[in-house]
Amino acid sequence: MNWFAQAVIAGVTSFVATNLDDILILMLFFAQMNATFRPKHIFIGQYLGFTVLIALSLPGFFGGLVLPKMWIGLLGLVPIAIGIKQLVDQKNNETTIQLMSDDIKQPQAGQPILSSLGSLLAPPTYQVATITIANGGDNVGIYVPLFANSNLLELGVILSVFFVMVSVWCCIAYQLTRHPIVAQNLTRHGSTIVPYVLIGLGIFILIDGETYRLLGL
Repeated sequence: MNWFAQAVIAGVTSFVATNLDDILILMLFFAQMNATFRPKHIFIGQYLGFTVLIALSLPGFFGGLVLPKMWIGLLGLVPIAIGIKQLVDQKNNETTIQLMSDDIKQPQAGQPILSSLGSLLAPPTYQVATITIANGGDNVGIYVPLFANSNLLELGVILSVFFVMVSVWCCIAYQLTRHPIVAQNLTRHGSTIVPYVLIGLGIFILIDGETYRLLGL
């Protein structure tokens, strides 16, 4: 497999693993559309918030330019740790997803997410962006080691995949809003898979960085 295909796969898997919960949040936004809150606000706000998360993660790439690659590979332990933590907290995560799915099945005009931020950020676009950033802690934790383990060309491919996936994610969320039963089943089973994807991504970073050489292997 060449470097381009590896970069595309890394971009898709890391995006999906870190943004599955965003599907639920986007669905809540789409469920509240009205004359003043339109799809364009959600799309632009999602891109704005995600761009901020990318900017916060880029120091990992610049760190990768000055540190030996095998040491950078140690950052692969971060997604592995996050994946293990999610496995440990699986029961709590499933409870949270179930509660959010129940809310989606009965959308109301006064959802707390928008109403609480409405007094702070009037433009709907910034409301969406703020939620995206606030929910992006795991994104930064995964993207920093991923970027640090990439060269400039690989980073360009991964970022291109990310920004395409933002639109794909918004479209999926919009369609799922129209089929809440499908959404409920998808998110329930998806949350079970995500920890294993994160662990696999971490192992990929460790191997690609030849970090095993630190152990004399």
